[in-house]
Amino acid sequence: MRDPYSVLGVGKSASEAEIKKAFRKLAKTCHPDQNADNPQAKERFAEANQAYEILGDKDKRARFDRGEIDAEGKPKFHAHGFEGFGDNDIFRQARGARGGFGQGGAAGGGGFDDILNDILGGFGGRARAGAGAGAGGPGMGGAGMGAGMGGGRAATPRRGADAQVTARVTLEQLVHDHKARVTLPSGKALDVKLPEGTTDGEKIRLRGQGHPGENGGSAGDAIVEIRLARHPLFVPADDDLKLDLPISLYEAVLGGKVRVPTLDGAVNLTVAANARAGKTMRLKGKGLPNKNGGRGDLLVTLRIVLPEEEDEELATLMRAWKELRPYRPRGPEFD
Repeated sequence: MRDPYSVLGVGKSASEAEIKKAFRKLAKTCHPDQNADNPQAKERFAEANQAYEILGDKDKRARFDRGEIDAEGKPKFHAHGFEGFGDNDIFRQARGARGGFGQGGAAGGGGFDDILNDILGGFGGRARAGAGAGAGGPGMGGAGMGAGMGGGRAATPRRGADAQVTARVTLEQLVHDHKARVTLPSGKALDVKLPEGTTDGEKIRLRGQGHPGENGGSAGDAIVEIRLARHPLFVPADDDLKLDLPISLYEAVLGGKVRVPTLDGAVNLTVAANARAGKTMRLKGKGLPNKNGGRGDLLVTLRIVLPEEEDEELATLMRAWKELRPYRPRGPEFD
């Protein structure tokens, strides 16, 4: 695992916001959904996640900067003990705190316990120095030394971090499929059930699908944020849908049946004669599912469209109409 600062391309003085921004940019570039034919992208994506797991956590970042953990978040060990402390260092500090190791291990007032706990506590465990010294009798020999130095409690299990995932969902998926496919940070793809009435920005929690835990801890959750994809015709408005329907001038004047698309297939809409531009008509139950088990409506707004090419006959008719049947399309508020 490379240095997490190098992986995210930031300096050690980078702020939390800069680190988060760098991670998002890198994750977006290397996401498996965008790089299906590039196996190296998956590795870079996993590497970026591991780097952000260190630098995105204040405690882990501080421990990494102090050299207590490596780029994978594991405590560092040397041949002579923990990082930064050889065996002689431990004994010298313990002896100084207690004034020698004395008989029975109790005369020093617990200084040895405190020093070992301070040294080992940062690596996820606590030394049981007092128990070791007492059990070993005089000095640091025998079973007392073994319990004090080798009998430390196992590192505390830590739950994994939650993973933030965005799912782009079409209106058709909300109405018909009721599910969406998402790719988790691990690269695993799965189908997420969309509850009735799912809306844009809603979040769905997937238990145990987040980042793995540490020291045997449980995995975090995946938080899937639903984002509705833009549709070429329909605009959501709560559980209703809005549609601008272009009609010809003669359809507006004479009326008739007009074919209207819906998410369930096209239907015929009756337009009354002398229909006004901007009039909104309602198709019941052709909207989006709601949380009550029903569906909203499709709101169809009429938009009169004139021919693209110039029409002399239409122009002649309009000039005659203007002379014989003038009318005011705008009210006094436009004067």
